[in-house]
Formats: sequence, C-alpha cells, structure tokens
Amino acid sequence: MTLRGTLSRTAVACLGAAALAAGLGLAGGPAHAETDPGTRAGTDRIGPERGLPGWKLKDTGSESRLRGLSAVGRDTAWASGSGGTVLRTTDGGRSWQDVSPPGTEALEFRDIEALGRRSAVILSIGPGEDSRIYRTDDAGATWTETFRNDHPDAFYDCVTFFAGGRDGLALSDPVDGRFRILSTSDGGRSWKVLPDDGMPPAQQGDAAFAASGQCLVSAGRSDAWFATGGGATARVLHSADRGRTWTAAESGIPAGDPARGVFALAFRDARHGLAVGGDFQPGNPSPDAAARTGDGGASWTDARKPPPEYRSGVAWLPHSRTAALAVGPTGSDVTFDGGRTWHGFDSGSYDTVDCTADLGCWAAGEQGRVARLE
Repeated sequence: MTLRGTLSRTAVACLGAAALAAGLGLAGGPAHAETDPGTRAGTDRIGPERGLPGWKLKDTGSESRLRGLSAVGRDTAWASGSGGTVLRTTDGGRSWQDVSPPGTEALEFRDIEALGRRSAVILSIGPGEDSRIYRTDDAGATWTETFRNDHPDAFYDCVTFFAGGRDGLALSDPVDGRFRILSTSDGGRSWKVLPDDGMPPAQQGDAAFAASGQCLVSAGRSDAWFATGGGATARVLHSADRGRTWTAAESGIPAGDPARGVFALAFRDARHGLAVGGDFQPGNPSPDAAARTGDGGASWTDARKPPPEYRSGVAWLPHSRTAALAVGPTGSDVTFDGGRTWHGFDSGSYDTVDCTADLGCWAAGEQGRVARLE
C-alpha cells in the first residue's frame, strides 16, 4: 500500500465516520443523540431512504437465523446459522449463494471466519459431536470436516484466527472446571486441544455465549480474548501467547444468572477493546451492559451511556480510533467516543456485525436478515 493509498483510505474513513455522525443526528452533540430515527420511522432502512447512513436490508432468500458473519469487503461476505446454513455474496448482497455443507441440516453454524474470498472456516455448536469445524477453499463448493468433538462435556462456542490466517483458536465451555481451547497452526485444516494448566479455574455456572461468533476474538498475531457469563461475575480472559496462558478480569457487566454476561468483544488493537452484553431473555432489563478497556483487558470501565437493552454483537468502524457499532435483537447503536456513550440509530433485529477495511459494515440476524451500512 503506497502512502498516497493509505492517506486516501484514511480520508475516506474520516469522511465516512463524519457523515455517519451527521446523518444519525449526532454531530450536533447530546441534544441530538437522544433520538432514534429507526424507532421514529418504523423501518429498518431509515438511513438510505432519507439519504442518510443506515442499514439497508439485502434479500438472502433464507429463513435461517444467521448468527455467524464474516465480511471480506463491501462486495463479499459470508453468513452462517441454523439448519446448517452457509451463505455467500460477492456482489454486495444483491445475490446470495447457498453454499451449505451437505448433510449438516441438524447443525447450528454459529461462527464463520473468512480467510479470503474463497476460503472460510465454520464452527457448529452443541454438546459432544455437534461441535464441529469445517473448511472450504473453493468458495463453499466443497467442505472438509477438520474437527469433531469427542468429549461429552465440551461445547464449542466461537472460533477466531490471528493475523495471517494460519494460527487460530476455538473456545469450549468449561471441561473439568476450566475453559477448553482448541488450536490450529495450518489455517483450520487440523486442530489440537491445548493443555489447560495456563487457564484460570472457571466460576460456578461459567459459560461463553454462542450468540454472535464474537465471544472469542483476536488482534495481531498473538493476542486473544474471550468473554464469559452465567457465573457470579462476567469476565474477560486474555492471552498474549496464542492461547497457552490466560489472565482473567471482571468486566463490570452484570452477571449472576445463566442468561446474563458479556456476549461479544471487539478489539481494534492489542490494547483497546469493547464489550457488550446484558440479559438475552426478551423483556428483561440489561443495565450497564457495555464496557471498554484501554489496557488490553486488564481492567474495564462501564459505559457512561450504554445501549438501552441487550446487545449481542459489536465491531469497530475501520480506520477509526473511537467509532464502533453494536447490534442486538431490539436495535443498533453507535459510539463516536470509544464506547463511553452509545446512541441508537435503528430498531431492526440483528445478532452480529462485522466491518472491513474498505468501509464495508454488515449485520445479520433472524429470518435470514442481512444488511449493509450504506
């Protein structure tokens, strides 16, 4: 990338963030930030219909709940979900190819990680052999099963890959009192369970939430984090050595119930991260369900103004140090101050969100819903 190209991309990103802020009525300050155009307009396309930034729905032709999402760019994205469903678009969502692995209709593909335009890894969740991993290198025309869980107490939730796409991790709920980590060094073609002597003990009731494919995330070539809930406190655990050893920190997000905790993480580098969550049971309050860190997850600070309800997905806007999106079944929110304050801008239902370097931000959720920020 030339200096000119870098400056151009940065300028476009700054203009995009500024336009998003102005379009959502946030550039004028807090007095404008209290409105929720999505609720007011009663539509999921409030941005594009009014000439402002917002989610624009794309017709996938699917009724599956799509909790897995991996964007390659503004044109190309992968989504996965219930009924063994895997979808792919290469034209910005105008058309979608069903590239689901054959014979997997009973599986729940809760996480997908694109390793290129034609390569991807998918994770199915569940107890015992329901937890599996598949890889494709031909855009989903064929899939190879590369891992099938054989431990009855393991339940895999999320998968992530470090920069470069060869080294990756998958996370299971606790086995024998400790979270279990699966590791690959060949792009997901083979996997091995890591020793657990570097993993702190789990709390009673501890689990990870397979709600958006974002309970386990990474940054750079060696740092990874995973989020917990269900126990007495909602924690974030960090590894600086590709999953060999971990340290735990309390997130500040309320837990103490099987349905409450941290559901999604996003790190823009090895130090700056966001956490969102709450109580996923419909109608239950989710106070203080967002936090931020500036020290790699060693400590967390509650958002001054969190999203008003449970959120299951979060992503940084590309080329921005302070802007990010959060989504959940009751709406979407944006922050322009690094997670200190969040402002609603859409009332549509989404479970997960992902953004790419060319300003391609996508969201996916129930009944085959996929949208792009436009």
